Amino acid sequence: MRLFHATASPFVRKVLIVLHETGQLDDVELETVVTTPLTPADGLKPANPMSKIPALERPDGATLYDSRVICEFLNERAGATLYARGWESKVLEATGDGINDSAVLMSYEKRLRPEGQIWADWLQAQSSKILDGCAALNTRWVSHLKGPMDIGQISVACALEYVDFRHPEVKWRNGNDQLADWLAQFSERDSMIATKPA
Repeated sequence: MRLFHATASPFVRKVLIVLHETGQLDDVELETVVTTPLTPADGLKPANPMSKIPALERPDGATLYDSRVICEFLNERAGATLYARGWESKVLEATGDGINDSAVLMSYEKRLRPEGQIWADWLQAQSSKILDGCAALNTRWVSHLKGPMDIGQISVACALEYVDFRHPEVKWRNGNDQLADWLAQFSERDSMIATKPA
């Protein structure tokens, strides 16, 4: 299999962590691509018509894209239990992915918008979504986060570390002590250390 990836993408990181945690990393060739909504990478469109990463090319079936689809496929392929906790895990995964969506949109606004045209209200709206998501995680989801390893935890950890990496000014830890403590422990996993964005 071949994974189209970029090391800074939090969605790619989710897939890489699943590969680490399920013992499948050696089954996948990593192909680094540089892509943005304005300049899609050459060769990516045949794998994913949306020209987005991650995309997992398989020798025996259609290329898979969207991190949720790929992660569930890899979990099933390995006979792993990352989705064993059912809908709560999937809602938690969606919460982490939602934080990632807002953080990536902020990154595009800062990097791709012409100088002098950056939309401050848009950045603030996305930042508010991140903070609302973190507040919900801190009050509603901490007991789940502290439970057995699942896809929700992976998604949330990737999201929070991506916000730290690209948008430290958001200061999501303020008022979210339980969430911050959980991430500090989860970040010590070998899979998290090996996939840290650069």
